[in-house]
Amino acid sequence: RGVLRSAIEPTLKKPIILRVSGGTSMVGKDLANEVITTAIDDVIRINASAVGLSIFVGSDYEKQTLENLVNLVNECEKFGIPVMAVTAVGKELKKRDARYLALACRIAAELGAKVVKTYWCAENFEKVTNGCPVPVVMAGGPKCETEKEVLEFVHDGMQKGAIGINLGRNVWQNPHAVAVMKALYEIVHKNASVDQAFDLFNTLKN
Repeated sequence: RGVLRSAIEPTLKKPIILRVSGGTSMVGKDLANEVITTAIDDVIRINASAVGLSIFVGSDYEKQTLENLVNLVNECEKFGIPVMAVTAVGKELKKRDARYLALACRIAAELGAKVVKTYWCAENFEKVTNGCPVPVVMAGGPKCETEKEVLEFVHDGMQKGAIGINLGRNVWQNPHAVAVMKALYEIVHKNASVDQAFDLFNTLKN
C-alpha cells in the first residue's frame, strides 16, 4: 500500500491487486514467516480490486501462512473482494515440480482463493491447472537467459491451462521491457506462436 499511495496516481482506472502479506526480506532467515500487512478497511479505502498474499506449503510456516489466507478470505468475502493466493517457495526452487505446485494450488483454492498465482514447471504443468478449481496465473520465477525462453515458457503454460501471467524481473529487468510486454501480450491475448511473438519483439526493440 505504501508504493501504491506514493507512486500511483489515485485517478488511475486500471484495476489493482494489492499485495497484503509480508514482514520478511531476502536478508532474513526465512521468507515464509509472513503476516498480513494491510487491514481490510485500508484495502477498501485504497479501492483495490483484489488482494494477494503468499502461502508457503511445506515450509515451517505452512500453517501460519494458510491461516493468513483463511483470515483474509473471511474478511474479504464480506465485501466481495477476491483473494489471489501466491504459492511461494522462497529460496527453495527445487520445490517447483508439478506434484508440489498442484498440491499447493489445490489447497489455496479449497481455502477460498478466487485465483492462484503459481510457477510454471517444464513437466506436467497441465496437472497443476487441471487439478485447481479456480483460475491459475503464472509467475515469472528466476530471470531467464534470453527473451525467447520467456516467450517459450509463457506459451507452454498458456497452452496447458493458465489464464494469464504475472511476471516481474523477466520484464522489468530487460532493457527492452516494452517490447517484451507487447510480445507477451500477443501470446496471452491473441494466441500467437513463440516465433510470431519473438519476431515482434525483435522488430520493436530496434
